[in-house]
Amino acid sequence: MDEDPETTLQNLTTQLTTTPQAFPTCCLSLSTPLLSTLTTLLPKKPNYTLSIGSGSGLLEALLTHTTPTLQIEGVEVNPTVNRYIAEQDMHVVSGTWDLLSSRVPGAKAWMFVYPREPRLVERYIEGFGETGMVEVILWLGPRADWGDYVGCFEGRGFGVERVVGVEGGLEGFEMLGVVRRVGSF
Repeated sequence: MDEDPETTLQNLTTQLTTTPQAFPTCCLSLSTPLLSTLTTLLPKKPNYTLSIGSGSGLLEALLTHTTPTLQIEGVEVNPTVNRYIAEQDMHVVSGTWDLLSSRVPGAKAWMFVYPREPRLVERYIEGFGETGMVEVILWLGPRADWGDYVGCFEGRGFGVERVVGVEGGLEGFEMLGVVRRVGSF
């Protein structure tokens, strides 16, 4: 018998340590310092974050479980990969080329975790960066991929505030790019 999602999250939360570690349903290595780092960067309710390409939703669910003042909604192509985000907070798009136009304009933060395609990031910024409410974009992924994505933000009303690595609770090969709307640094 499967345990309920709340019990599963509680059990996973107790497995987190200060050392980043891999979890079977999450590309990103997770740690308690990483959750703390992200919590300080994400807006609190009534504002919300969209995690574009949320996958299983483990990172997002751990964040909202440990910090109930956060509201994070997931966006994914395949609804069957989501295991942790509540149904009412999960949005499905038709493909990796499709943008979630209904909730993106009102989101104060966007989170891209291990995105596969720089063009998707560019399309969100082109479509909603100027007219939407987004103030911060968090890019989490392999340090080796950052060069493919940093250009997505330049000259589009956003700037890289800082890059965070192991000091933010990530593995040495991973990083967090904190990108803010120009003028909101």
